[in-house]
Amino acid sequence: MSTFTLETDVLVVGSGPAGLTTAVGLASQKVDHVVITKYQWTANTPRAHITNQGAMEIFRDYGVEEDVLEKATPHAFMGDTVFCTSLTGEEIGRIRTWGLHPLREADYTLASPTQNCDIPQDLLEPILLAKAAKLGSKVRFNTEFISFVQDETGVTTTVLDRISGTEYTIRSKYLVGADGGRSKVAEQAGLPMEGQMDIAGSMNIVFKADLTQYVAHRPSVLYWVLQPGSTIGGIGLGLVRMVRTWDEWLIVWGYDISQPAPVVTDEMAIALVRNLVGAPDLKVEISSTSVWGNNKMYATKMNNGRVYCMGDATHRHPPSNGLGSNTSIQDAFNLSWKLAYVLQGKAGESLLDSYSQERAPIAKQIVLRANKSIEEFGGILQALGILDTNDPKIMQERIDARRDNTPEGAKRRAELKTALELKDYEFNAHGVELGQRYASCAVAKDGTPEPAMTRDPELYYHPTTWPGARLPHVWLGKDGFKVSTKDISGKGRFALLTGISGEKWADTAKKVSAELGVDIDVHVIGPGREYTDVYEDWTRVREVQEDGCVLVRPDQYVAWRSMDGKSISGNGLLDAMKSVLNRK
Repeated sequence: MSTFTLETDVLVVGSGPAGLTTAVGLASQKVDHVVITKYQWTANTPRAHITNQGAMEIFRDYGVEEDVLEKATPHAFMGDTVFCTSLTGEEIGRIRTWGLHPLREADYTLASPTQNCDIPQDLLEPILLAKAAKLGSKVRFNTEFISFVQDETGVTTTVLDRISGTEYTIRSKYLVGADGGRSKVAEQAGLPMEGQMDIAGSMNIVFKADLTQYVAHRPSVLYWVLQPGSTIGGIGLGLVRMVRTWDEWLIVWGYDISQPAPVVTDEMAIALVRNLVGAPDLKVEISSTSVWGNNKMYATKMNNGRVYCMGDATHRHPPSNGLGSNTSIQDAFNLSWKLAYVLQGKAGESLLDSYSQERAPIAKQIVLRANKSIEEFGGILQALGILDTNDPKIMQERIDARRDNTPEGAKRRAELKTALELKDYEFNAHGVELGQRYASCAVAKDGTPEPAMTRDPELYYHPTTWPGARLPHVWLGKDGFKVSTKDISGKGRFALLTGISGEKWADTAKKVSAELGVDIDVHVIGPGREYTDVYEDWTRVREVQEDGCVLVRPDQYVAWRSMDGKSISGNGLLDAMKSVLNRK
């Protein structure tokens, strides 16, 4: 029985990347909220690590980008993903990843003012927690979610103080479930799910060892090891993942999910480490071990009434493509401004419907993409000719056959080249990372058709100002310094970008702001104005005439645009803002 009740506007369950990003977003908008977690501190293992440009732009918006970069492994060290028989053994192949191929790096550089990096989750979460707390978040550790009941005006959540054993309730207007892949909130909310849990078993081994001599000449965050005769199916496919350059690491190794999960002793872990590194006398210090299941499940709707879920609670998948925490952070960025605007009376409550409309399709996309990336490893094994035998001797002979000056050797080399190139879809899927386009009640269409994608939409990001797309980044000039379009938008506010011929949009925006009580930052881009189009890049990507405008939401997605200035003195902007905010 609960002994007392706390009251707040938003209760966030979970203190991972999704929950803490939500906290930062709410706190920056001065929304009263409480974050609870059953744990006594933030993540105690590296877990998620690849941090893409989409997440980095959010960190930039929240003012923690430099803090993240200070703790992260730089972009330049992420690049050569290696396939080998061990770190000391033969290389089977190597591919450039995370946008570090010279032909791809330009795509990444042009797409964002940020670069991707590698920051382990246990280093990222304290940064977000510190920012949230500084802004006013109230965080309760050792506090476990038990259950909730919702009604027309709010949600009553029962929680357990794990230190005192006391149960109490928290009354909130909204509940956010960011409590991971085994989410109790999502389960109790009855969110509709598709897919399957626990389709394969994996174990993590975090360890310290100086591997500089094996990796510094080919810097990367991932080294894939194929070993005939090892574990499941006769072929061991292990991952040696960098945590900190070059003396802290994480190994991922499989186990048969149909059998009981193994007990990973230090002795077993050290043997696996030495085997995959290929150094039988390597000095190894085991930090932690854990087992987990690979999943293929996503929510087709991400809320039930006043209960909203995000992150791993709604998209459960293997770590392929590095999409997990990045998508979780973007879920939070999407929802937090909408909650703030509704709670502050700036938007109608139906604005919140757009959260599921926009993010559920992304959940499906990334779950299917991550699992497809796992399946694409089959092409490498097929090219090596090792899928139809469990005999390690035959496997090794077939792997070695790619060296031969024979028709069979040539065939294997050609097939391996094709199979490795297919891994672009895991390691260089720039379009999956940045190319989301929303269709929802929070986007006011302008009557134009969606722009065609001229290159592969998974591999390449296609910038556009079409409503529902991510605001394109270009560098503008201010007082001789470069400023991104991303830097003059966001920050919890709407922004309107126009040219000198469209200066009257500022007067229109001022009237709309006064009528709706919603700030709209207007930026006129051109010579002699605060921002100049120094490279003429904005002119190239804006897709509207100089007297037109692009209206940008607080989450830096295009809300609406006017192709020209014909409606500059009319109700176009007012109608668009009312539509996006679901105001009558």
